[in-house]
Amino acid sequence: MPSIQNYRGIIPAISCPFTDDHRIDEPALRRLAGWLAGHKGVVAVMTNGHTGEVFSLTPAERAQVTHIVADELRGRLPVISSIVCEGVIEAAEHARAAREAGAAALDVMPPHHWLRFGFTSGHALQYFEAIHTAAPDLDLVCHVYPAWTRAAYSSQLLADLARLPYVQAFKVGQRDMNKYARDIQALREADASKAILTCHDEYLLASMVQGVDGALVGFATFIPQLIIDLWEAVKAGDLKRAQAIQAVITPLKDAVYGGGEPTGEAHARMKAGMHLAGVIDNPAVRPPTEAPGKAELDALRAAVAQAGLLKR
Repeated sequence: MPSIQNYRGIIPAISCPFTDDHRIDEPALRRLAGWLAGHKGVVAVMTNGHTGEVFSLTPAERAQVTHIVADELRGRLPVISSIVCEGVIEAAEHARAAREAGAAALDVMPPHHWLRFGFTSGHALQYFEAIHTAAPDLDLVCHVYPAWTRAAYSSQLLADLARLPYVQAFKVGQRDMNKYARDIQALREADASKAILTCHDEYLLASMVQGVDGALVGFATFIPQLIIDLWEAVKAGDLKRAQAIQAVITPLKDAVYGGGEPTGEAHARMKAGMHLAGVIDNPAVRPPTEAPGKAELDALRAAVAQAGLLKR
């Protein structure tokens, strides 16, 4: 079953703008989706990722977000919708809802009870099969969790998933560069046609030069052009230019991620940075995620200014 989608390039995991009373801001979400699609090098947009504050959204709201973005981008770019569930029945329901909402592919996150209790390879294969059965005409993207979690996939399991015809791409966020390299090798050996995308927002250049096919990152909802430029330099083998672009990205990365991995508060800081850069008008986040304080805002303002992006 060949894929009809192109996963090679930059795929922003879109942020979800809210109103002051925490409703989904449809006009703002449409503007953000259209703005992202206007960047050459963006090949798709993903909804309902961690950057989109998916855990604050009800199932109906997740379908609503996907519908809004898919409707706005119809005829321009495909939309991938993340599936974030705890069991196969719920996952199948979410898959059907995302398909009906206009998703062209589904990003499959591990069920979060696996983070505590672990899982078997059979659990994972059954989970993917249930989602595929519910939406058989949609590609699946495997969302790989950090190696330090109990929801991490072994290299062998990733190879088994790569051999499934309906799994077409891997969003790889190992945060362990040794395992990252081993996993890339295992995926290439299993099926070299499958796309491998870094989701290491906090160290893009280091993860891009490992022979991947692009990036699927929330950070690209904030600074898509810089990340596109970085990827183009890596593809061209121009390490000096790539390092220069990464030097512009790094202060932004530090201000958003604080030297660590993405968190809810990092997504709040990113929204604040997007507001300062004029990308969104309202940086509101849903509780219990907290908005950045003055010191964080000052750091964001300085980083956005040094990148030449400050609008407010």
